[in-house]
Amino acid sequence: MALSLQEQLLKAGLADKKKAKQVRQQKHKQAIAKKNNKQIVETNEAKLSAEKLIEAKKAKDRELNQKAKQEADKKAVVAQIKQLIEVNKQPKFAGKSGEDLVCNFTDGTLIKRMYVSQATHKQITQGKLAIVKLNDGYELVPMPVANKIAERDENVVVYRADIISQQDQQESENDDWYADYEIPDDLNW
Repeated sequence: MALSLQEQLLKAGLADKKKAKQVRQQKHKQAIAKKNNKQIVETNEAKLSAEKLIEAKKAKDRELNQKAKQEADKKAVVAQIKQLIEVNKQPKFAGKSGEDLVCNFTDGTLIKRMYVSQATHKQITQGKLAIVKLNDGYELVPMPVANKIAERDENVVVYRADIISQQDQQESENDDWYADYEIPDDLNW
């Protein structure tokens, strides 16, 4: 078998045993250090992947917490609306049941009717009371309360005379387009 370069140098007398031993020890230390670094690199890769998984889990948890918070906020708004209606609902009848009037209003595309007293009907048409939806029924609340409810959810306030009258005024202004035209007096039918 052929001799290694180190052994050949020793035989030729170009290197001494002490230097050869130092070179061997240094190579051995480098090999061990290289081996240890490889383990450290592998450990770092495992650590990085674990940290990535933890970050992904934290992001998912934050998203779920945000959704849960939004649901809780929605439930709180519904509870506030229900409480406002329950505390501030007005009676539909003032006492005498012989003077019932029909109050027609629209809920989306449906026309609904509510029987109320004459005084209550007058307050509704004047814009002092509004009709709001509570569960499957309808209640009357004062206009300031209806404004607070509309801030939280506009769909709960079903009928407001002040908004309806504004819409009627705009429609009547649009219907008067023919007012600019002169009507002839000499038409014979």
